[in-house]
Amino acid sequence: MRLRERLRMALRGAGLVGATLACVLGSAAAAAGASPEAFVRVNQVGYPSAAAKRAYLISSVPEDGTVFEVRRTAAGTVALRGSVGSAVGSWSSAFPHVYSLDFGAITAPGSYVVSVGGATPASSPPFAVGDAASLYGAPLQNALSYYANERDGAEYIPSPLRSAPSHLNDASAMTYLTPKVNGQGGFAGELSRLGTRIDASGGWWDAGDYLKFVQTASYTVDLMLAGVRDFPGEMGTGSVHADFSAEARFGLEWLLRMWDERTGTLYYQVGIGAGNATTASDHDIWRVPQADDAYGGTDARYRYIRHRPVFRAGPPGSPVSPNLAGRDAAAFGLCAQDFRTSAPGLAARCLRAGEHIFELANTHPRGRLLTVIPFGFYPESEWRDDMQLGATELALALSSGAPRPAGLRHADAAFYLASAAGWAHAFMARAHNGSDPLNLYDVSGLADYELVRALRAAPRVSGVAVSEQELIGDLRRQLTDAVGQARRDPFGFGFPWNTADTASHGDGLAVMAGEYEQLTGETTFRDAGEHWLDAVLGANAWGSSLIIGDGTTYPRCPQHQVANLAGSLDGSPPVLAGAVVEGPSGEASSGEVAGMRACPPSGGDPFARFNARAVFADNVQSYTTVEPAIDLTASSMLAFAWQTAASRH
Repeated sequence: MRLRERLRMALRGAGLVGATLACVLGSAAAAAGASPEAFVRVNQVGYPSAAAKRAYLISSVPEDGTVFEVRRTAAGTVALRGSVGSAVGSWSSAFPHVYSLDFGAITAPGSYVVSVGGATPASSPPFAVGDAASLYGAPLQNALSYYANERDGAEYIPSPLRSAPSHLNDASAMTYLTPKVNGQGGFAGELSRLGTRIDASGGWWDAGDYLKFVQTASYTVDLMLAGVRDFPGEMGTGSVHADFSAEARFGLEWLLRMWDERTGTLYYQVGIGAGNATTASDHDIWRVPQADDAYGGTDARYRYIRHRPVFRAGPPGSPVSPNLAGRDAAAFGLCAQDFRTSAPGLAARCLRAGEHIFELANTHPRGRLLTVIPFGFYPESEWRDDMQLGATELALALSSGAPRPAGLRHADAAFYLASAAGWAHAFMARAHNGSDPLNLYDVSGLADYELVRALRAAPRVSGVAVSEQELIGDLRRQLTDAVGQARRDPFGFGFPWNTADTASHGDGLAVMAGEYEQLTGETTFRDAGEHWLDAVLGANAWGSSLIIGDGTTYPRCPQHQVANLAGSLDGSPPVLAGAVVEGPSGEASSGEVAGMRACPPSGGDPFARFNARAVFADNVQSYTTVEPAIDLTASSMLAFAWQTAASRH
């Protein structure tokens, strides 16, 4: 399993107080004499009319045979009455009884609550049933607003959270060699200047900090451009809620700035996450982003805050780490597809850049892949899936009618189809394949889908290394694994709660379920896909949506500087709407930085009593559970779009 191991608040830095990791995998709520408790968990955004609908009852005492009702909130009338069956599992010693409550028979649009009687009555938050396009329109709009609030540079978008541009000095940034760093990113001595300045302005901040990485931005642009292309009514120019076209182009143009086409040079990171005794880093201070250009005046300690270093992946024309080459090539190939008519000059530029960086991929890497510094922030270990995706998108670009700049070495889509199939075969042969749904570390859940489509669009291509059936089988195997995991979880979730990036994995699985149905016409995983998305949106042990602003209960205290300093601390507007947080994990983290607003303001932990197999802490210090990130949010957009598309069939 390839997992994020964020070290942002490691025990080392200036301004960091008492950073510790707290694995609180138990609950005191089961103490002798405690009053019985029960809670009903639902998808707080709502359920499409034709979709499977399931709520969960979590109780400290048995509820077998208890009556449950689904009531219309406006009239208070009963729309459905049923009986609680046998428990589907146990969550913890505090809540050993979990029941699933199915109410798929309700299809009439409206607002509802699920209530349970008996000795421990409980009711759900209100939720909607209705047209999927209406249900997921607001979450898509929220996701778009999240990326707008993550914008760096002069092209910021004013909002209640953003009042000024940031990091304008990035427009003339000095480039540096990658330093030798320790596991937390600290380095000794001075950074080594390369003497070349580039325009590294724009782009999105990576997460709750202000660093910018090609590693995460390229993945985000890949998914965003795929959504704009495939779901024009939900994410493209036909959307009445959220046209991501301009936002995708904003991220894409930063990727193009980080790639010097003339010299064949990739720059992969802006800023440092850890410094040394004489050098402050991004993670040492807590501030609004517009403060950085003049932070500390002339104090040399803050020189890399005011003038952020840009790190070069290698000398001009040298091999590029294949994970970065593949996902960048995918972004440039998708650019050529999406902008072939609206911006043909941009499309041609992207196609040339995509071919060049794909050609420079180091397909025999030794040691660690290049992701970011330190590697532990994003410890990716696989790259063949990235190469598969890059080759596939270049093939689709060449067959889409995109403008072809003069001098392309490979103007025939068949070349890239053969390459993509070869990398797909190599990826599927790996022993660990099939264990990780679509997420930053494994893009095969998108690459397989795209390659099947590319092969179907080129029926005369033969002799490639994999067949459509094998690619679909790879998708089916990963989804089947998730179904097996769901059977072991009382909330039917297809990914372990105590791992990392829980919400992102749930959204990724929902995307893959939609892809499988589109490719095969089979609805085998449709209900599971709905349930996995339900879990992300509140149908979980904690009863919290893992996407800020989506639903009625969601993280109020994300570890995000702008949200903490300019937003509310109680969930009322303004919040960082649309941001997907890490989600439940195996640990909660703590560590205060000077200037951080305490959140929750009065302390406490409302979710602690539900911690068992995993922990979820809504506290600004807990980056392991409530830090949002651009890559975490990326799959949510596609998940909403797929659910909307599925409702039309």
